[in-house]
Amino acid sequence: MPPTADHTGRPDQHRARPDTRARTGDPTRPDQARTPTRPPRTGRRGAPSGRGRQRRALRREAPTVVSLLLDEQDFTAMTRHRSFPFDDYGQYLHHLDGLLRGLHAQGTHVAVTHFDPDAYDSYCHSTRRPPDTPDTRTHYVAEATTTGPTIPYARQPVDDLRAALAREADRRAVWQRATDLLATAGPCPDCGRHFSHCAFDDASDTLMNLLDAVGPGDQHVVCSLPTDDGPPLPAALLTHTAPGGEPHFAEADALVLCTVMAAATVTGRTAGLVVRTLTPDGDTVRGWELRDGTPEPLTEAAVFNAYCTDPVTGDPIPPEPGVRYAPGIPLP
Repeated sequence: MPPTADHTGRPDQHRARPDTRARTGDPTRPDQARTPTRPPRTGRRGAPSGRGRQRRALRREAPTVVSLLLDEQDFTAMTRHRSFPFDDYGQYLHHLDGLLRGLHAQGTHVAVTHFDPDAYDSYCHSTRRPPDTPDTRTHYVAEATTTGPTIPYARQPVDDLRAALAREADRRAVWQRATDLLATAGPCPDCGRHFSHCAFDDASDTLMNLLDAVGPGDQHVVCSLPTDDGPPLPAALLTHTAPGGEPHFAEADALVLCTVMAAATVTGRTAGLVVRTLTPDGDTVRGWELRDGTPEPLTEAAVFNAYCTDPVTGDPIPPEPGVRYAPGIPLP
C-alpha cells in the first residue's frame, strides 16, 4: 500500500517513521523510563569470580586448630561449665570426629591440640577472662597451640588420635621437667660453659656410641631418671640402622632422650639405660647405669632384675616370653 499524504501533500511521516521511544522509553517521562539492563554473563552459569576463587584458595591454606579432651576425667572437668554443650563423652567424640572429617574433606589443614582443664583454669586466672564462655575457650586453644602438644590430623580414627596426642603430651611433659633440671646447672668445671650444654653434648655422643655398639637393626632405647618429687622421668627412642648405614630416628624423640640423659649428669643422679634389639626371632635386652654421664654396663642378672621390676612400685614383673637378657656392652 502506498504511503498516505496529509493536507500538505507530503508523505505521512508519523506512520512511516516508527517511534523509538515506544521501545526504549522516554527518559524525561517517569512513566516510560526503564532501568538499564545488566550485561549478559559469560562463562559457566554460577561460576565463582576471580576474587571468590582467590579467597577460597586462601581459606584452604589457613590452618584450623581443634582442641581435644583426652579422657573422661578431662571431659567431666569441662561439664561444670554451663556453656559447654555436651554431657556425654562418647557423643562428644562422635561429633568431634565428624567435625575433623568435614574440615579435612574441604582441603583444610587441621591440627589437633590437647585441651587441658587444669591449664585452662590457670589461663583464665592469669588473664582474668571468664571461664564459662566459648570465646575464652577459643582464646585458650589458640594459645595452647603455640606451647602445648599438637599433632596433624590425617583422617585417623578418633581413638588413634587420642593415643597419639596422649603420647605427645607425655613426651612434652617429660622434656619440660628435664629442661627445668638442666636450668639449675651452673658452669662446667672443665670449660666454663653452662654445664647443661656440655652434659647434652656428652649425652648425644653416648647415644651414638650406644647405637654403634649394638649394631644394625631396629632398636628401642629407654632412659629412666629417678626424681625427688614424683615418678621417674622416662624417655624412649625407636631407631633403625641399615648395615653399613647411619641410624635413623625421630629428632623430637632423640631430643627428649638426650635431655633426660643430660639431666642425670647435671643432677648427679644415676639413670637407667636399656636397649632392646627387635628381631622376628626374639628380642635382646641390654642395660647400663648412667653415672655422671658415663654408661657402666650391667651384668645379665642385673639387666634381668632391672627389666623385670616395676620402676614405680618396685614389685616384680614376669619376664616376657621370647626375650633374651644380655649384659651391657662396654662403651667409649
